[in-house]
Amino acid sequence: MKKLFILFFVFLFVTNLAACSSSQSSTEKGGTLKKVSVVLDWTPNTNHTGIYVAKEKGYFKEHGLDVNIILPGEAGADQLVASGKSEFGVSYQEGITQARIQGIPIVSLAAVIQHNTSGFASPKAKNIVSPKDFEGKTYGGWGSPIEKAVINSLMKQENADVEKVKVINMGDADFFTAVNRDIDFAWIYYGWTGVEAEIRNEPINMVYLTDYTKKLDYYTPVITTNEKMIKEDSETVKAFMAALTKGYEFAIEQPADSADILIKAVPDLDGELVKKSQEWLSPRYQNDAERWGEQKLEVWQNYSEWMFDNGLLEKELEAEKAFTNEFLPKRGK
Repeated sequence: MKKLFILFFVFLFVTNLAACSSSQSSTEKGGTLKKVSVVLDWTPNTNHTGIYVAKEKGYFKEHGLDVNIILPGEAGADQLVASGKSEFGVSYQEGITQARIQGIPIVSLAAVIQHNTSGFASPKAKNIVSPKDFEGKTYGGWGSPIEKAVINSLMKQENADVEKVKVINMGDADFFTAVNRDIDFAWIYYGWTGVEAEIRNEPINMVYLTDYTKKLDYYTPVITTNEKMIKEDSETVKAFMAALTKGYEFAIEQPADSADILIKAVPDLDGELVKKSQEWLSPRYQNDAERWGEQKLEVWQNYSEWMFDNGLLEKELEAEKAFTNEFLPKRGK
């Protein structure tokens, strides 16, 4: 009995030694992966392709990360990132600007798209081809004061009166349902809804914000984290951004393959829409910037000044604290 007892402990010792050896080997090969999450701003679409590519192609793992992609739910992405419940997120320059004015320590790490591709869309039959044509029409939005301010900013340039625009909340209705029901125009991203209009053979007119003022050529969307993460775990931020950059660079160079990756990850998406949207959006991720994700101080200053001048901010933004290019890989690496 004693002999069996001793043999049993010898067996446990050898087993544990092997396990430790295996664990040590795993560590030598790169160690355990650090679990982090990135919360999207909305349902998955081609704004997010680089994230899904980085996960599918193993770029996050190469940089020691196990990344969980999550949806925001009732708590918005900014709140989850600011509170540390998600290490990273997807947001918009306008949201970060308002958050920082309120003392919420969220920071933009990269511009997903270099220039604002949004604008006011309407069915061609409504003949809305300029901000002047907004008069007498009904706009469908989501209830943000920014919307009326942007419409007013464009209309003033054509001596038009924003008070002649009826503004209603279109709720959860999509653009196509809403314009056939009770509105004349809405604010969309051409890279998704505009491309969908092409597929549906429903011609639309677009009034792009950037055609009327450079101050509205802001970054939307952006990748975010919080100040605490930058201060206390900058290596993880650096690793995440290195992998993510690689993901978006792949999406820039391989739009068809990256679209397939997004469709595989989110099979409920319309495959044709994803492919055509990706083809349209891929060259616009980096556009005229020296590298993907690059942000300019003047863009942050211009938009925050516009927001302040239009009564959307209580005070002026310290723009240099709202974003950083520090964690973007150096060009050519």
